[in-house]
Amino acid sequence: MSEPLVGEPPSTEGREPATEVREPATEVRSDDASLLRAGESILLIDEKGREYLRELRPGRRFSLHAGTVDASALVGLPDGSRVSSSLGQKLLVFRPTYARLIPALPRQAQVIYPKDAAAILVWGDVYPGAHVIEVGVGPGALTLALLRALGPTGRLTSIERREDHATMARENVARFHGEAANWEIVVADALDVLPGLRSDRVIIDVPEPERLVPAAATALRAGGVMVAYVPTTIQLQALGEALRNEARLVASETFETLQRFWHVAANSLRPDHRMVAHTGFIMTAWRLGDPNVRPGTCVPP
Repeated sequence: MSEPLVGEPPSTEGREPATEVREPATEVRSDDASLLRAGESILLIDEKGREYLRELRPGRRFSLHAGTVDASALVGLPDGSRVSSSLGQKLLVFRPTYARLIPALPRQAQVIYPKDAAAILVWGDVYPGAHVIEVGVGPGALTLALLRALGPTGRLTSIERREDHATMARENVARFHGEAANWEIVVADALDVLPGLRSDRVIIDVPEPERLVPAAATALRAGGVMVAYVPTTIQLQALGEALRNEARLVASETFETLQRFWHVAANSLRPDHRMVAHTGFIMTAWRLGDPNVRPGTCVPP
């Protein structure tokens, strides 16, 4: 007979089984990062692969397709535990990775998905200690990735025109990243703010990025990198035209990322029936260091 899973309820007849109920852990070692703590975000995964993002608050009960789970019973368990719901169905409990968090991120605007965020970090050459300007923050999905990549010695300045988006980004950063003393969010039109800033990288995710190309060139240091993310070919065409008319930004590259998962089982090996195809275009450019190139002049043939 196999050993019972962590948190599995005893067998009962004639009534619906309940999850193990116990007091919240009070002696969780402060130096043991593997143990789940009250107030953290967790990801519950049921037997059918459905995922549920929840906040671990003692005294609450999570209502899922697979039944209910007592939050108190999860506090103090190791990250990666297996538990049982009130219906006896097994669930996995993990702290969410970035890739699993973003699709479930609370939002009012579209997020930059993990496959594109990864490409932006690499092709934008975001490194620990850099100063990055982010234009267009949305719900803060890319903001979270940037803060992690920059580390405590880096600095992130986010510019967002809409107060409601800025508020949601602040809430998501506070909940899923924690205190970020090296992050500043400015609610303003980027055209008014960018020219007065200086940075190593400028990352743009707004509907009309072509308007910001000259300002981004002004804000970047020599050798700095501009990255722009746009969903449509119409936006891409306008952005390309703006870059051709800005001699301070050169060596541009444009690409998109397509992600296909595979089904790997004992007697089956095949691509998944669905894939994450086009979500947006990524365009990068380098800031020229030639002091004789005037703003707004065209790239020489």
